[in-house]
Amino acid sequence: MKKTALIAIGGNSLIRAGERGTIEEQLNNAYATAKSIAQMVKLGWELVITHGNGPQAGAALLRSERAAAEVYTHTLDMCVATTQSEIGYILQRALEYQFRNIELNNHIITLPTMVRVDENDPAFLKPSKPIGPFYSKAVAEEKKATLGWDIVEDAARGYRRVVASPEPIEVLELEVIKKILELDIIIIALGGGGIPVIVKPDRTIVGSEAVIDKDKSSALLAKELGVDLFIISTDTDKVYLNYKKKNQTGIPKATADEMQKYFEEGHFPAGSMGPKVESAIRFIRNGGKKVIITSYEYLMDALEEKAGTHIVP
Repeated sequence: MKKTALIAIGGNSLIRAGERGTIEEQLNNAYATAKSIAQMVKLGWELVITHGNGPQAGAALLRSERAAAEVYTHTLDMCVATTQSEIGYILQRALEYQFRNIELNNHIITLPTMVRVDENDPAFLKPSKPIGPFYSKAVAEEKKATLGWDIVEDAARGYRRVVASPEPIEVLELEVIKKILELDIIIIALGGGGIPVIVKPDRTIVGSEAVIDKDKSSALLAKELGVDLFIISTDTDKVYLNYKKKNQTGIPKATADEMQKYFEEGHFPAGSMGPKVESAIRFIRNGGKKVIITSYEYLMDALEEKAGTHIVP
């Protein structure tokens, strides 16, 4: 039987620190990420790829708001839907190119994916999920005053808008994803954590003004699929204690309980590594076998336990 893995690519893996986030920049970053993923496929891994969309969804929402006097606007769930296709297209192009470079004939498909949330989730009363670009304090305060945004300082990198981030309950396209995998097709799904929707008692689907954390929904999908490995790709080589401090220390391997202890000690900020570590713990405690947190540059070394942070039961 083939080994199965779910790879969750961070939105900031496509828009690196200091970049404007142009399509050209995103494509170049996608090519680099896809090169590592192609090597995994060559080794025989069957893959599901998910991705973040924080910077892209924030940009889509900003474009919608600025053009409101001239064209119809997009709700937040619609911004998630459009960025799923946008980023999926970028990743498909990059993967197709890298596959052909190493003579792989695997097919790839992007699937717009909805995730059910609870309309009574308390997260709607306390926005916490960062989206969009980083701002200086002065610019952030101006946007808060003029646009009514909720703003927070994000991991000492600047200020960002935050929106509601409810818990993912159900991946509505789960059975479709399973059928696609049975056809030996690599699937890009659950972009941006999934399109947040509320399912009414009569089964009517209604969009929700929210963004679901992609690592939490990826952990849910990884559990439902029963994958052998859950990989969280981010912009650091591994998880660190006391990150960016003089005494920062990398974590090569830890149990879920050990990571929970570090989490409770406050080592992992909510706007940065916190959701990734929390999602890794969830996956392991729900029966998962292994999680690797690393950046795409170290992915192949991480598979050989030479890099990354490895979280086990």
